[in-house]
Amino acid sequence: MTNLVRNEQHQNHDGFLARRVAIHRHRMVRILFVDDQKADVELCLLELKRMDFAVSKDWVQTPTEFAEHLRTQTYDLIVCDCSMPDWTGMEALDLLHQSNTDIPFILVSRILDEGMTDAFLRNGAFDCVDKYRLNRLPLAVALAVEENTLREERNHAEKQLKHSEAHYRALSENPTYGICRFDTDGQFLAVNEALVTMLGYGSKEELIQVNLATEIIRDPVERSLLFESYRRTGHVNLIEVEWKRKDGSPMKVRLSGRQVGAEEGAPDGCEIIAEDVTAQRASEDSLRHLAATDALTGLANFRKLSETLEFEIKRSERTARPFAVLIFDLNGMKRINDTYGHLAGNRALCRLADIFRFSCRSIDTAARYGGDEFAIILPETSTPEACAVGRRICERLSGDLEQPLLSVSVGLAIYPEDGTTIETLFQTADQDLYKMKHLEPPV
Repeated sequence: MTNLVRNEQHQNHDGFLARRVAIHRHRMVRILFVDDQKADVELCLLELKRMDFAVSKDWVQTPTEFAEHLRTQTYDLIVCDCSMPDWTGMEALDLLHQSNTDIPFILVSRILDEGMTDAFLRNGAFDCVDKYRLNRLPLAVALAVEENTLREERNHAEKQLKHSEAHYRALSENPTYGICRFDTDGQFLAVNEALVTMLGYGSKEELIQVNLATEIIRDPVERSLLFESYRRTGHVNLIEVEWKRKDGSPMKVRLSGRQVGAEEGAPDGCEIIAEDVTAQRASEDSLRHLAATDALTGLANFRKLSETLEFEIKRSERTARPFAVLIFDLNGMKRINDTYGHLAGNRALCRLADIFRFSCRSIDTAARYGGDEFAIILPETSTPEACAVGRRICERLSGDLEQPLLSVSVGLAIYPEDGTTIETLFQTADQDLYKMKHLEPPV
């Protein structure tokens, strides 16, 4: 049953990727790989080939080679290892920034935690991919190629803006792009109607009285990123930030811009083009959630369970703290379906899922990974605490008097004493579960 679920999820994932790849099937994707291991580059190419990407690749290993290729070649994206013998992925990202080249940068690493991911994304990386889960690479590449296409379209719009005032007026009146000019303190100098509508103000005059830096940009880190880039270079490289509408609601905008006005003796200012990507990001978040969630119970699915276990194993290796895996089997599922019907069977699974939610901490992960098979991952938990969680769930389930009455068998494994891989942990927990089943009276 577990294999059937895994195959269905794999097919759904491949179908989603195939739709993304189809958008770019008629063009060659030019990738610069930065890695000291040729075998790792070949693995990346194999994963992309599996999803029918047409790839033209170059491969470099040193900072000198990297800088030379950036200077003499054009690429759709860069795929870079995190750590190489004499330099790092962060140094490569800094070199990319110094080249003033807008190429999406995808980090690949065998050691990928939240801190590292956050550091690279804040420094301008497009995405981060675990080398042990390269099946995520094709989606990251597809999204990066889309980002490049959108950037080229926006760059074309900016060139039109420079060439002619007529083009500027046409773009300013375009309802898709908000355009504004502001000074170094964030005070608006000019805005177009699209930006007024986007931010929910009543008129240009009302919006001009608002300060971009202090009243619209919510995050001080994002505020610093925008204004420091402008003060340092006179440009705003393509970034995404969160803005606040007049009614206080948040919105995601994609920004790019340049310095204007100084050559005519006018006050120094920056001109930016803002594109509302709130709906797009919400759609992507929804897709990510659906890809990691069991449709019936709303718990994590097998894919999310596997990812969380991989993360907890890595964290436990760093911290030397154990974690626990509890697995549950809903007893008599066939009898419930045969006697009460499949709707009651589905209701039984959801009742058990609700008890898991009520019994778990915010850091725990409850998942349905098979038809009547469930698991809970308990970070930084040893045997006594995990046993207490299992007993609490059984007690709450016995107190549920809705018909049909439910019961579960429970198995436990502790990392690392009961296993150091996902497979060995589940084997130990399975053995523990079936011991409990044999002790239970027949239903």
